Amino acid sequence: MTQPGLTPAQRRIYRAALYLFAEKGVTQVSVRELAEQAGVARGTVYNHVDSVETLFEQVSEALTQEMNQRIVQSFRHSHDSDSRLATAIRLYIKRAHEEPAWGQFISRFGFTSPALRRLGAGAPVQLLLDGIQRGHYQVRTDQLSGVITMIGSSVLGAIYLVRQGVRTWRDAGSDCAELVLRSLGVAPERAQQLAQGELPALPEPRWQ
Repeated sequence: MTQPGLTPAQRRIYRAALYLFAEKGVTQVSVRELAEQAGVARGTVYNHVDSVETLFEQVSEALTQEMNQRIVQSFRHSHDSDSRLATAIRLYIKRAHEEPAWGQFISRFGFTSPALRRLGAGAPVQLLLDGIQRGHYQVRTDQLSGVITMIGSSVLGAIYLVRQGVRTWRDAGSDCAELVLRSLGVAPERAQQLAQGELPALPEPRWQ
C-alpha cells in the first residue's frame, strides 16, 4: 500500500502496519513488530509514527482514499450507473482475493473504523444518487444510508465467503453484484448480464 507524498520508509511502515493490524488487531501491535515487519530500525518508526492508534487511522484513511481513487479510474470507459456499481462491487471482492492482507483488514475493521466506513461514502454514494436521479433505482433518498449499509454488508459477506474458500471471487462477486442490483429495482436479466460481463482491471495505484 502506498500514497503520494510518503517517504519510502513511511510506505514500508504502512504496508507492515496493514499486515499486522489485519492479523492481530490494533492493540496487539508493538513498535518492535512494526519495525521488524517493515525492515526498518525502531528509531525510524518512532520518527514517523506518533502512536500505533494514530498509525491505524492513517493507514485506514490512506487505504480508503487509494481504493476510491482506483475505483473511479476504472469507470473511465463507462457512463452507466448500473454497470459502474456492478464493477465496483466485483473489484472490491477481487482485490480481497488477490491481496489477502487487504481483504482481512477490510473484513476486520470495515464497520468499526470511521475512515473505512468512508469506502462506502465515496464512489458508491455517487453511483446510487445518479441511479436514483435517473429513475433506475427504486430507492428514496432518505433510504440512502440504509442502502449503503446493505451494500457494504453484502460485499463484506462475499469477501468472507471468498476468504473461507466457500466461493471463488468470480462467483461471489457476480452473485453479490447481481443481487444488489436486483434489490435496487434493476431487471433480473439486466442485473445478471452486468454482473457477469467483462470486468476491467483495477487501475494501478499511483503510490507503490
